[in-house]
Amino acid sequence: MLKKIALGLSGGVDSAVAAVLLQQRGYEVCPFYIVCWQEPGCRAEQDRTDALKVALQLNLPFQVLDFKVAYHDKVMNYFYSEYKKGRTPNPDVLCNREIKFGLFYDWARANGFDYIATGHYAKTDNNFLFTAKDLNKDQSYFLYQLKQEQLEHILFPIGDYLKEEIRKIAKEKKLIVADKKDSMGICFVGNINVRQLLAKKFGIKKGEVVLQNGTVIGEHDGYWFFNRGHRGGWRRKFRIQNDQFKNDDLPKLYVIGINKKENKITVGEREACLQDEFVITEIHWINKNFDLSQRLWVKIRNTGDFLKAKLNKIEGNQFKVRLEEKTFAVSPGQSCVIYSKVENQESYQVLGGGIIS
Repeated sequence: MLKKIALGLSGGVDSAVAAVLLQQRGYEVCPFYIVCWQEPGCRAEQDRTDALKVALQLNLPFQVLDFKVAYHDKVMNYFYSEYKKGRTPNPDVLCNREIKFGLFYDWARANGFDYIATGHYAKTDNNFLFTAKDLNKDQSYFLYQLKQEQLEHILFPIGDYLKEEIRKIAKEKKLIVADKKDSMGICFVGNINVRQLLAKKFGIKKGEVVLQNGTVIGEHDGYWFFNRGHRGGWRRKFRIQNDQFKNDDLPKLYVIGINKKENKITVGEREACLQDEFVITEIHWINKNFDLSQRLWVKIRNTGDFLKAKLNKIEGNQFKVRLEEKTFAVSPGQSCVIYSKVENQESYQVLGGGIIS
């Protein structure tokens, strides 16, 4: 009997090619488009139409699952809550845990599907998670909260391909999404302006912009619009009368601190945004079988580099991360994902991760 696959078909080229590859491997593929967000400016309607057209091209059945209420409750409420706390959330990590590999995974397994599949750039092996062949497109960072028992029933068909190879397959199959641009926004939301979302939710509340020595140099519209390392977005209001900067000449300034109680942001030069030590909490492990003394790598953002690091366990479920070199803009609320390097390969295994405190 053919293995049944519930495929998350997003309307993009990656999940479309995932469907092609699964068909070629002899699976019974059933695509599902997941509805999580419908607001003006959202690309969901176009994505849904494109997903349907791809399913028709490949002669596959097509169904829609509506998870809007759950997405709002589990993902967007967290998104707003973290910004209100002066932190920088990572909704894509939560979306994967709660929606794609939460509700969708549970629904599919309960309805007789052997596996679920998505168009993520990642790989699995023996129920462990690894980076994709295309490290520039790798999305393992967003998947670190998966569990081993889930990975047994998850497929990432495009993990062994480069992006250009995916495009080539799509063009060879004449898929209508072959040249469609990648989505760069929030999971299931797309290219929505985050500032507009936050302004709609929290409004405008003017506050001070200060230097590290306390000198007030401008005003902003609310601390929730900023995160560590942020440049711009505030208005200069006062001339500088201090010894830090001569002749009223300001260099490039970055947010280095957020005081939500006083609605104040502190800015400084790039050097002030560099650090080599921080604490992570809410640790989740996929693979606990490693030695803390060994060389590890971490990523503090999906598009960031793999940073050499050491981990030290401190109180409770917390670890101190020590980097070999300082890095820019370690933002509280973001995920720090922990990797080990696969010997003699340009590949990394995801061990787990946590939230930067």
